[in-house]
Amino acid sequence: MIHPEHMSAARSFSLTPGKRVLYLTKDPETIRRQLAGELTLRMADLRPEDLLDDINTDAMTPAWVCFDFDPAEIARNAYAGLIVDGQRLFPPEALARGGFEVVVSGAQKGVGSSRETAAQCEVFSGSRMAVASSFAPIHARNNINIGQLMADHATLRRLEAGERIPLAELTRGHDAVTALIIESGGLLPFCARLARGELVVPPTGTGPRPMTLAEKVLARKLLPGQGTHVKPGDAVLVRVDAGYSHEFTTAQVDWFLRQEYGADYRLKDPSKFAVFEDHLIYATGVPAMAKYADKIERLRQLQRAFAAHTGVRNYSAEDGVSPGICHQVAREQFIDPGDFVQATDRHTCMGGASGALAWGVGATEYAALAYWGFTPIAVPQSIRFELRGRLRPGVTAKDVMLHILATHARREETLDRVMEFGGDGLFGLSPDERATLANMATECSARGAIMEVDDLMLAWIASRRPGTSIDDLRAKAVTPDPDAHHDGGVHVIDLATIRPMLATPGDPDRGVPSDPKNGARVPEVGRVAIDIAYGGSCTAGKRDDVDYYAQVMAEADRAGKRVADGVRFFIQFGSKEVEDHARARGYLDLFARTGVEVIQPGCGACIGCGPGVSERGDQVTVSAINRNYKGRSGPGRLYLASPLTVAASAVAGEIVEYRDGMFDGGGGDGGGDGAPR
Repeated sequence: MIHPEHMSAARSFSLTPGKRVLYLTKDPETIRRQLAGELTLRMADLRPEDLLDDINTDAMTPAWVCFDFDPAEIARNAYAGLIVDGQRLFPPEALARGGFEVVVSGAQKGVGSSRETAAQCEVFSGSRMAVASSFAPIHARNNINIGQLMADHATLRRLEAGERIPLAELTRGHDAVTALIIESGGLLPFCARLARGELVVPPTGTGPRPMTLAEKVLARKLLPGQGTHVKPGDAVLVRVDAGYSHEFTTAQVDWFLRQEYGADYRLKDPSKFAVFEDHLIYATGVPAMAKYADKIERLRQLQRAFAAHTGVRNYSAEDGVSPGICHQVAREQFIDPGDFVQATDRHTCMGGASGALAWGVGATEYAALAYWGFTPIAVPQSIRFELRGRLRPGVTAKDVMLHILATHARREETLDRVMEFGGDGLFGLSPDERATLANMATECSARGAIMEVDDLMLAWIASRRPGTSIDDLRAKAVTPDPDAHHDGGVHVIDLATIRPMLATPGDPDRGVPSDPKNGARVPEVGRVAIDIAYGGSCTAGKRDDVDYYAQVMAEADRAGKRVADGVRFFIQFGSKEVEDHARARGYLDLFARTGVEVIQPGCGACIGCGPGVSERGDQVTVSAINRNYKGRSGPGRLYLASPLTVAASAVAGEIVEYRDGMFDGGGGDGGGDGAPR
């Protein structure tokens, strides 16, 4: 799609005379000198450890860059989020003006949100190849889909020595379908070749075998002629049951569809798909975002035009109020057990709590699957978490996920695998708490998430779908075979051993547990005074989360306490249903009495686009959102914690572990019965 002229004709790749290689080093001055044309490096001059690791997509294209869908503007602001001493390390157009055709970094390139603009900013600036020791899975897929090749440092050394690398070598290790996409120059050219009959996807050749939850779902979705069973690595074409985009991404989806299929394109089954106005609903109220008001309004208009043109479900705001965050509303209204779900946001994996297989994709991949109704994938490996026992009082699913991040994810055991959850401990969690676990699979750099379902979860779904029974949903659900193989292993977690966790600024895998001998503070952190407490986002704006906030604030209210002086505590609802729940239980009055600032449904501070973002680098936030990369929610320091810890910290004025009765010496009813359900 982006570079087809570079692909199948030559069947190989070599460096272009006169073009350059950019090395993203840990030394900012070295990058500046390369951008200015003062320094030329070769891989032989560096060690891999000299290169930047964990470059996140927010650094490559911050949220405000996603207000543009025009290639020239995206290229102009490549790496605009890489900030050093308060200034952009990459001036406008620096990457494009530099004549770079290869961009080199260290490990885990492209962590963070699924935004395809992060890959596009390089390609639209003239890059033909990204080099790293490893890539975050969705970012890697985005590169493949838009035609940017990927290689490791050893391959770059050979290229710099003058070698021409066969394309077959660059596709080695990929499944057969992905190899064809790479050879075709991107996903949309691949789909066109498939439609013309130039390509044939062969049967998997996999016979009957025990299968994991993810494998069971995908085997059900195979297009005819591919077989009945799958195993990891099989290249398959599968039907997609549901999908959605939001105003950050829909305009670009539409742009790709128009470029590829013409202005009068039509979707084969629009009833499967939806658009949401949720991500930018409060963006113009943030000083740093207000200047983009015209662009944001243009994105809203384009999304509504897309909905009218295609006939997809339309969850636009009414009178400036969003119906809710896409992931929360989708699980409430249309994701069913056994579904295969794709959407243009990394936290699509939240649907896994409903027994669906779900993960986020880029705009190109979404455009293709929305148009064709199917998508090519390689069957992913799985890692299983068997939850046992019950959580202690004051411990939540957020603490469990921060524990998994600090252990299994940090060791990269979850990398590009589907996280499968089961066990009696899982069934002891409420549907909302299970959704917290599924939601944060993407922070583990997992491909997606999926969970076993029980009657409690089926009843939760059925109660929100008129005319749908538990029996209907049970018939759609899948269960893993007892002797299924999980490449990532089966890991037993005793929930009773989990303590409240706190992730320190920079990465959600930097979690540390509290110490019962150290009072309410986390020993490795010590006393941390806060300026902002934030409870919201798809991760922490559900009914249970609001119950947790109310439990703490009701206890504080009885003790005559409120949000500490100098602290602002924001609670934002994940959907209209959650807001209605809070109103019915009297929480709105409770929050008003205790100094909490309540925000109507939608995204916000989590993506730097709403009340609750820090405004200065010296500010400290404790937040219940999902990730705390630098700059994610303003320039200040951002700690991640559970809803209970966030609320308790708001009252204490510093980061503290919540303990039942810590403010009034007794239990609490949270304005209702205080029990998450």
